Amino acid sequence: MKILIYILAVFGILSSVGCNNEKPAEENGKWSVKMANSVIERHDSLVNYLNPDKIKWQYDIAMVGQAIDKLGHVDSVYSQYMEDYVDYFVTESGDVRKYDPTDYNIDRINPAKNIITVYKRKGDAKYRKAIEMHVEQMRNHPKTKSGGYWHKKIYPWQIWLDGVYMATPFLAQYAREFNAPEWFDEVAHEILLTYQVTHDDETGLLYHAWDESKEQQWADPETGRSPHFWSRAMGWYMMAIVDVLDYFPEDHPKRDSMITVFQNTADALMNVQDEETGLWYQVLDMGDREGNYIEGSGSSMFAYAFAKGARKGYLDKSYLKTANSIFDGILEHLITVDENGLVTMHHICGACGLGGNPYRDGTFEYYISETQVDNDPKGVGPFILAAIELNR
Repeated sequence: MKILIYILAVFGILSSVGCNNEKPAEENGKWSVKMANSVIERHDSLVNYLNPDKIKWQYDIAMVGQAIDKLGHVDSVYSQYMEDYVDYFVTESGDVRKYDPTDYNIDRINPAKNIITVYKRKGDAKYRKAIEMHVEQMRNHPKTKSGGYWHKKIYPWQIWLDGVYMATPFLAQYAREFNAPEWFDEVAHEILLTYQVTHDDETGLLYHAWDESKEQQWADPETGRSPHFWSRAMGWYMMAIVDVLDYFPEDHPKRDSMITVFQNTADALMNVQDEETGLWYQVLDMGDREGNYIEGSGSSMFAYAFAKGARKGYLDKSYLKTANSIFDGILEHLITVDENGLVTMHHICGACGLGGNPYRDGTFEYYISETQVDNDPKGVGPFILAAIELNR
């Protein structure tokens, strides 16, 4: 029955739940809605997104749910789609399927933002228990000697830009929603430390990761930094700051420092923007090198971060125009629509990491060789978020 409801909603047959009026035509024509409808038509549940044989408590699929949920004002079916995802994983006892806190995998924290959303709507104790389970992971999560979270237990002594997004917006929201202000200091430390250890003085860009031990093959023996600037890694970092600031106290002593980092990083990104497309390459500063390509997830993340940053006053108002231009470039170069109205996003890097087995060495050749995946959630989620932020 739920599948039928979703399909009806996709084709505009279903009117808004609890309302006799049809969805406004201007809402139906927006890219945020069109992409969300395409996701729902292709996948009866977020649980089955991309690979139904390997269901995980997954950061990127959860982000798609977070994005689609923001369209709940258009039709409650969008929020229900996210809530059903949460309810698949959160059991009646408050445990979370496919989640083991003792793995100390920071990627598994991002989906807990969805649980906070559902808890605020329903108030069931099982959701609160599941939220606290994720907080408890972060209380015990291993850290570098400098006080930054390891990316994962299997990646010791390493801070990745990706991980800043995975944990800090959740912790900042938890601090605000559940009166736990001690987490604000933790969040600020994580954001500012990561900037310090990954920042390149010459370009202002941030390297993908840092190994405090300097033992990894990919780590510079003197600085511990990985060798390249990866677009999506910087996208995660920019989205982390702009989302964290939603919850941060105005008078927190580190708030202005985070805004300054956000501004400086935005300016640095503009220096490596592709002039022809208005987008960004997979390896940010090597657009003229053979094999490099315009990448969808990082470009969408920058559009979202710039638009929201301008609206909130963290960036100059000119960044709103920039964000709209980026979105235009995404539509022109990365989006196609088939005869049935289904939207596809192309040229999204499926996955990139460092170390592991087989070993990922962080070279230019590595970053450009990872598989590009149409409609990968790491591109679709930020695309919807950017479209909502830009009212498009």
